[in-house]
Amino acid sequence: MKLSVSLFFAGLFGALAAVFILFSFGTDYWLLASEGCHSNPDGSDVEHGNVLVQDHGRNITLYHEGFFWRCSFRGSVDENHLITKLWFTNQPHSKECQPAYLFPFPVSYQTHNATEYDSARIYRGFWSVFMLIGVAALILGGFFIICAAPFASHCLYKAGGGFFLVSSLFLLCVVVMYVLWLQVMGVLDVYVSRQRSSLCPGFQLSISYGLSFMLAPVGIFFCLVSGLLFLLIGKTVRDHNH
Repeated sequence: MKLSVSLFFAGLFGALAAVFILFSFGTDYWLLASEGCHSNPDGSDVEHGNVLVQDHGRNITLYHEGFFWRCSFRGSVDENHLITKLWFTNQPHSKECQPAYLFPFPVSYQTHNATEYDSARIYRGFWSVFMLIGVAALILGGFFIICAAPFASHCLYKAGGGFFLVSSLFLLCVVVMYVLWLQVMGVLDVYVSRQRSSLCPGFQLSISYGLSFMLAPVGIFFCLVSGLLFLLIGKTVRDHNH
């Protein structure tokens, strides 16, 4: 009876982990941002979550980014939060999208020197690889669990649980690296400074984490719990068979 209950919850948590993680991986809302030129800059480089300027007659560029695409479109300034502005139903039918490849923010030779640009590419490369390993481990873990169910194989249960734990570890690294990129490494400040010097002195930027980013930690939690439960189930099945 206890084994059946454990199997039910492990399977439920595993399914929820797959839904949240695959949705986070497949949608392009890790980062939400708006940028525009303000006639009276207040000197701050970046504020998180809210549109900085309140000039209702001015247009700004809104965009959202994920693993695959970075999409942008024009919008007007209002009091709405970025998440509301970039909600699925509030976006225009036509918008410009280009490959993003898990790049948290535009970096180029124009905004960074060669050394910084190469470092950013390496950082992005590790981030992309960790994301792909995490998703692949999740899928493999689910495959092993499905194969283990008809045969009650403790080895397959343990293998599936191990893959779920590996997936949660790599995806946790992805989330931490994303936060470090945006909050600690100063990439956005460099971008804003470059835009102010080359585009307009009043250039302003506002960023916010999107729905895809928010779902990732939830999926990681379910993945971790499911992995631990499947490892425990594998141990229980082995003890029962012996």
